[in-house]
Amino acid sequence: MLHLKTIASREIKLGFRNPWAYSFMALFALFSLALLLIQSQAGLTGYTSTTGTMINLILYLLPLMTLLLGSFSLTSEKEEGGWRLLSSFSLRTRAYIWGKYAGLAVVLTVIVAFGFGLSGIAGAAFGRGFSLQAFGLFLLFSVLIILQFLGLSALLGALCRNRWQALTYGVGIWFFLILGWPTILIAVLGFLPYLWIKPALVALIFMNPAELNRLFLIVKMGGGSILGPEYYQWVKWIQQPLGSLIFAGVLVLWIVIYVEAASGLWERGRRRGQEAA
Repeated sequence: MLHLKTIASREIKLGFRNPWAYSFMALFALFSLALLLIQSQAGLTGYTSTTGTMINLILYLLPLMTLLLGSFSLTSEKEEGGWRLLSSFSLRTRAYIWGKYAGLAVVLTVIVAFGFGLSGIAGAAFGRGFSLQAFGLFLLFSVLIILQFLGLSALLGALCRNRWQALTYGVGIWFFLILGWPTILIAVLGFLPYLWIKPALVALIFMNPAELNRLFLIVKMGGGSILGPEYYQWVKWIQQPLGSLIFAGVLVLWIVIYVEAASGLWERGRRRGQEAA
């Protein structure tokens, strides 16, 4: 636990020294102010077309930002030799990866909170701020996206040898899960027998953290009716009190799977390096 806290503290310091972090912070702040402009033209009561636009904009930016910052943090340790120095101490691989995850989660959450806070202050100053419920839901949605894709970025960083490889794979994963997902989903379901469509739809949605978070937010904002009859059971269980617990359990499970898989791959590489030495 002590090593985990030390690595997390070190990662927070490195994260706020990283120019990429400030670039994304400026971009997200600009993006949040743009959302404020959209909100000033149309209210955010419940789920509206404006709300849907905001959700899509968040999904375009945050997963890519998280995948790149997270994977670069790990691959830079390989390239610059930082991991070789740390591995010479009695540092467990699992504590190292989880410490990295925790530190980056703090950095990215601060970036998102700064962006939403700036838009909230500007909105309050001009009397056109977000409603408290909408503000809270969008902030929660953004943090959950960060936590999910940060776990995926840890696995990506463990697999890649350098930052260029991480950049290529990260953009590819982002394109697959965010931009290409609707087309892929329709194509896959179109080849299945009718009775298999609903079970396959459920399985595929649980495989995509962005889509699962998007559906959860839409239902919580009262927009479940736009999803269609195929999603009726989703709307039903998400609206129940137990639905939030199931959703949280699934998210925690996926995070643990991603980070533990990254720890296993990193440990295997560590042992190979020790044998080669």
